[in-house]
Amino acid sequence: MALLRTIDLTVRYGGLAANADVNLEVNEGSLVGLIGPNGAGKTTFIDAITGFTSVSSGRVEFDGHDLAALSPDRRAHLGLSRTFQSLELFDDLTVRENLLVAAERPKWYSFALDLLRTGRTSKENIAQVDAALAVLGIEGISERLPSDLSHGQRKLVGVARALAARPKLLLLDEPAAGLDTAESQLLGGHLRGFVEGGTSVFLIDHDMGLVLNVCDYIYVLDFGEIIAHGTSAEIRKDPAVIAAYLGQSAGEAQARAGASLAANRDSAVPSTDALNGDSNG
Repeated sequence: MALLRTIDLTVRYGGLAANADVNLEVNEGSLVGLIGPNGAGKTTFIDAITGFTSVSSGRVEFDGHDLAALSPDRRAHLGLSRTFQSLELFDDLTVRENLLVAAERPKWYSFALDLLRTGRTSKENIAQVDAALAVLGIEGISERLPSDLSHGQRKLVGVARALAARPKLLLLDEPAAGLDTAESQLLGGHLRGFVEGGTSVFLIDHDMGLVLNVCDYIYVLDFGEIIAHGTSAEIRKDPAVIAAYLGQSAGEAQARAGASLAANRDSAVPSTDALNGDSNG
């Protein structure tokens, strides 16, 4: 069942189509990736889904709802939670307090309740925060300020904060940007854990290795258009993807090198007759 679906989604800035007729689905219980070179339109796409930029034409559906008339906060209340590339953390709050802010879902009567229970936080929200800290393995930094953390730790806090909101779908915008290989692999393990725990994930990144290794299904965006989609194995060998990431000439060179390697390997392998012995000799 499709939890998120876009139908001919188009976003224009003047005469420029940042996204053009994008059709994409994220099924419930899956980890879907969107990759593309820098400037392909990935962040514009996630902004359109979450309501931070206007859709020129087409439609976004989430959990059976048409999102056209809904503000970003209403979309969040439906269960869409996202991260931002710019790491928008509250530097004067501890890591735990940053997550508690995200875990709170104010109602119309929240102000009155706050007057009655000043300084109190619901047990449910505390449990959500503890779970998010635990699943990302960052309980040990929960009382530190973001300004005291490494870039990789801040990235994990950003993901944990989005997870603390108990989303139906977690949208991650370039979570691996600035991470080293070990940190990226660790993040990939966490993402698979989210899905196994019941949270669907939509991962948007230019780190092709991360996306190919952890996602169930992948879309590739280039110049605002979907140029390929499929499993990791299908995407790895798609000529359009190779050309988009490496350039057409580089892609052709890679193909020629692969063919040459295969030919050399075949010539170096003894024939079946040689391996078995010449029965007539």
